[in-house]
Amino acid sequence: MFADRANIYVRSGKGGDGHVSFRREKYVPNGGPDGGDGGRGGDVIFVVDEGLNTLSDFRHVRKYKAQDGEPGSKKNCRGKDGEDIILKVPEGTVIKEEESGKVIADMSGENKRYVLLIGGRGGKGNQHYATPTMQAPKYAQPGQPARELNLLLELKVIADVGLVGFPNVGKSTLLSRVTNATPKIANYHFTTLNPNLGVVDLEGGKGFVIADIPGLIEGASEGIGLGHEFLRHIERTKVIIHIVDAASTEGRDPIEDIYAINKELEAYNVDISKKPQVIAANKIDAIYEGDEDPVAKIRAEFQPKGIKVFAISAVSGKGLKELLYYISDQLEALHEAPTVFEQEFFPEFEGTSDEPYTVEYDAENNEYVVEGPRIDRMLGYTNLESEKGFTFFQKFMRENGILEQLEALNIHEGDTVRMYNLKFDYYK
Repeated sequence: MFADRANIYVRSGKGGDGHVSFRREKYVPNGGPDGGDGGRGGDVIFVVDEGLNTLSDFRHVRKYKAQDGEPGSKKNCRGKDGEDIILKVPEGTVIKEEESGKVIADMSGENKRYVLLIGGRGGKGNQHYATPTMQAPKYAQPGQPARELNLLLELKVIADVGLVGFPNVGKSTLLSRVTNATPKIANYHFTTLNPNLGVVDLEGGKGFVIADIPGLIEGASEGIGLGHEFLRHIERTKVIIHIVDAASTEGRDPIEDIYAINKELEAYNVDISKKPQVIAANKIDAIYEGDEDPVAKIRAEFQPKGIKVFAISAVSGKGLKELLYYISDQLEALHEAPTVFEQEFFPEFEGTSDEPYTVEYDAENNEYVVEGPRIDRMLGYTNLESEKGFTFFQKFMRENGILEQLEALNIHEGDTVRMYNLKFDYYK
């Protein structure tokens, strides 16, 4: 069975606890604190594997945990960092938060590697807490907790062109004829259970990627049959080739079929129904002479609506050249990048909204100080050296009302803001 959806649980590694210990050597009777820091927990990382084309591996294993950081030990020994867990997915996988269905990451285009959950920061050992008034601290910082998420993975294939139509109209035959794809072909409904991708190479023209979307039936948009599993693969395509059996070899009316499939596309996602469409009237070699020309009827119905109709035979190859070069010209005129789903859910924010923080002015050091568990947690999970991390940091400051509170304290551009060990100049 083709797998293009999977529900999994992921957890990053917990940070190792800091250690409490004191130097105990023969000639150092009153040794100071020497507790080491805990190691950092492992990250949960998704990477694109070009060799994969299904999510079937995630059907068998549903829980994935990164390694915890080791606790610190005596003699200032730092705990070992936990190992990251790397999850390999096919290109086109969309990672969503399970409950809300919101997109976390789209593993397509330039996004080949995505750090979903950052491991907890290791706790500091008691050596960091020695002061002139407390030279033997018996306290060490615990490691930051692990983070966890329930995910929904969905594979939405990436292709320029999608082939749609009822079962047995010749989509697989067409794909095998014009590309390097080798789909299984037989005279059974729903023979094709997975979208087959192929590359069309055109002499003197620009090639493109084409996907055979498995046969649809009426009610597919409501999930009847394998409707939803198939329809989601059309979301990224730029042009749709609608294949119909012009010869009505199974007694179906090709014009009714076209309207029925378009109705399903519109019901599933109205944006899909607005994509440029071309009709390929297939099996013309099975039309008997003397019969009323069904292709002419299809053209009369749809060409006034701006939908081009091509008469083809996927078996003999007749009419395919004209169809493919027309599609190539259409794609070149569109100049559209493939659909990439924007991030809607930010794991970094989760669980921080109820934690306190303070915003105060430190007159002695002429600094504005922002501290508290919410701030400490955010800094522990944010890489401010990356563009994405810094963008998240700015969003965190704005959406948590921190910028508003700093302005209420009369902060000016160029003033210093301190968040624990982080200092930066304030600019609007």
